[in-house]
Amino acid sequence: MRTVLLHHVVGTSAAVGATRSRKEKSAALAALLNLAGPEEVAPATAWLAGEPRQGRIGTGWRTLSGLAGAPAAEPTLAVAQVDSLLTELAGTSGAGSARRRRELLSSLFGAATEEEQAFLVRLLTGELRQGALEGVMLDAIAAAAEVPAAVVRRAFMLSGRLPETAALALSEGAAGLEGVRLEVGRPVRPMLAGPGSSLDAALESLGEEVTVEYKLDGARIQVHRSGEEVRVWTRTLREVTEGVPELVARVRALPCTAAVLDGETLALDDDGRPRKFQDTMSRFGSEGSEEVLLSPFFFDLLHLDGRDLLDEPLATRLDALAGLLAEPAQAPLRMPGVRRPTPDQAADVLDGALSAGHEGVVVKALDAPYAAGRRGKSWQKVKPVHTLDLVVLGAEWGYGRRTGTLSNIHLGARDPDGGPPIMVGKTFKGMTDELLAWQTKEFPGHAVHDDGHVVEMRPELVVEIALDGAQRSVRYPGGVALRFARVLRYRPDKTPAEADTIDAIRALL
Repeated sequence: MRTVLLHHVVGTSAAVGATRSRKEKSAALAALLNLAGPEEVAPATAWLAGEPRQGRIGTGWRTLSGLAGAPAAEPTLAVAQVDSLLTELAGTSGAGSARRRRELLSSLFGAATEEEQAFLVRLLTGELRQGALEGVMLDAIAAAAEVPAAVVRRAFMLSGRLPETAALALSEGAAGLEGVRLEVGRPVRPMLAGPGSSLDAALESLGEEVTVEYKLDGARIQVHRSGEEVRVWTRTLREVTEGVPELVARVRALPCTAAVLDGETLALDDDGRPRKFQDTMSRFGSEGSEEVLLSPFFFDLLHLDGRDLLDEPLATRLDALAGLLAEPAQAPLRMPGVRRPTPDQAADVLDGALSAGHEGVVVKALDAPYAAGRRGKSWQKVKPVHTLDLVVLGAEWGYGRRTGTLSNIHLGARDPDGGPPIMVGKTFKGMTDELLAWQTKEFPGHAVHDDGHVVEMRPELVVEIALDGAQRSVRYPGGVALRFARVLRYRPDKTPAEADTIDAIRALL
């Protein structure tokens, strides 16, 4: 078996980024995985999915860009060699670590070709968006290992790690994947809700056998208990146990020996209303403040005292959860909602959620098992859509499939005091190929500067943006940033003087 080089991964990444076809992406990824040896599958999978196997290594763009000096003439870096170096880099700390880290990075970049250097910078700074999303990579793993995609997806959900799932699939096939089981103490990939266009549409889609629950503006948590040990993970499977002792205490008090709970947590004010999203998220930072207490709200139960519930219908899981939280002292831990509501009752749940300061509701099919990701329509979230008219301040030249187009736009809100627009965020979401082509043709006519990366523009164009809300930000001068912004349309009927103000965005806090 030939040694797979970093060069091969870079070439595959470029091929994946150059096509819109899911089939072609999957085929390119599968071809590389079939070339890889046992020690190469996991790191190659991780890189093509957009991050090192070791996670973040604490090296920023400024440091890395300074290392990208004279490139190597020929590709020689092997995948296993680069992975080993990144492992050493991630584990380097203490006295003299800065010098040693620079030596390691210098040796890596010195042996890399120009294309490999560019790939490594984007990989190590989290900016590698070549199109190998989780779903595509899972399809590629299934194709390379010649196993059913459903078996790969389930093993991935239960193991929580894409590189390890790929390595197991390529080495042990379907039998190895089917041997993966839920383990208390190892987080499961969370099941996610897809967007519902409206409450009526979600109810019509899923029928009468549903539950309608509050959708909180909080942080997703998964909590595992085994005896007196309790561990807590976020939606991205980052462990935060040490930072949330109040959540640990609440779960440790439950009348069980072992459990895996799924839910949300958020900070509430003295009136029981949600505090700002940043107040909740501050507890998950490196310097979280315990002055902000978190309240948990559980909506699913995946394991209870030796019984796995993943494959049971949601109705059975909710019955088990209700039994676990039956004591009056545990009642506040339940996510508010109504099972099998009439349309009027469902509307009341939505109204109640919004009146209490929450985002909306989630409509869930009671016959659905637990499955990771947004596949299917078993869970649909319904919440009001905020829209704003904002000024385009600039745009970034794209890469990958968007190379040669002006893509990520910089957005500004009107200063009510008459000053220049105030930047509040960026977005490349919601852009069709037609819109990208229009932007690339139109924007240069409004440009004041182009450094090859960002085109700065006169504030002349107004765009309508949909967003989920706003949050405090130290990154932008107005102290506020958009949450999950996406382009709806441009507004040639509006001038920048008619754009929404920074005060309108602050009001969304």
